[in-house]
Amino acid sequence: MSNFIDLFFNVGIMAQAWPLLLKGLIITLELCAVVIGLGLVGGLLLALGALSPSKWLKWPSVGFIDLFRALPPLVLLVFVFSGLPFAGLELSPFMAVVVAFFLNNSAYFAEVFRAGIQSVPKGQTEAARATGLSKAQTLTHVVLPQAVRNVLPDLLSNTVEVVKLTSLASVVSLSELLYSANMARSVTYNSSPLILAALIYLAILWPLVRLISRYQRGLAVH
Repeated sequence: MSNFIDLFFNVGIMAQAWPLLLKGLIITLELCAVVIGLGLVGGLLLALGALSPSKWLKWPSVGFIDLFRALPPLVLLVFVFSGLPFAGLELSPFMAVVVAFFLNNSAYFAEVFRAGIQSVPKGQTEAARATGLSKAQTLTHVVLPQAVRNVLPDLLSNTVEVVKLTSLASVVSLSELLYSANMARSVTYNSSPLILAALIYLAILWPLVRLISRYQRGLAVH
C-alpha cells in the first residue's frame, strides 16, 4: 500500500510539479476561452445558416455541420497540424488546436442552437414582427434569449466536453495541463503529477457538472 501511495499520491512530487502544471493550466484556460468563444459564435452562425430559407446558405451550413460532427476531433487535429504543412500552411501547436477544435465544436454548438431556435413557437416571432420589430430585432431580442434558455443545459454540457477535449492538445506537443503533467511524470518517474492534473480537471469541471444537474432538475420540476 505504501508503494502505491508513493507512486500515485506523493505530495512532495506534486509540490515540485505544481509550478509546471500551473503554467500548463494557464495555457489550458486560454485555449478553452478561445475555443469556446469561437465555437459559440461559429455555432450560432451555422445554426442560422442551416435554418435559412436560402438554399445557398442552408445546404453548405448543413454539410459543414454533418462533416465536422462526423470527423473524430483527434483525426482533425492531426490533419491540421501535420497535414496542412504539406500544402504550405504551417500552424503553431496552439493555432492548430484552435482551428481543429473550432471546426469540431462549432458544428456541435450549431446543432444545439438550431434545436433551441426551433423550440421557440412561431407565434413568438409573428407577434414580435406584428409589433414592428425587424427580423434582426426579433431574432436578437425575442427568439435567441428564449432559445438559449431552452438549451442552456446542452450548451453547458458542450462546454464541459470542450474543456475535456483540450487534453488532446498534448498530441501536438502543446504544453497544456496534461502535457505538462506527463513531462513531470517522465522526469520524476512517478505518476503523482498525472493524479494532480486529474484533480485540477476535477476542480474545474465538477462545479459545472453539478450546475448542469441542478438546472436540469429545476426544469423537470417546472
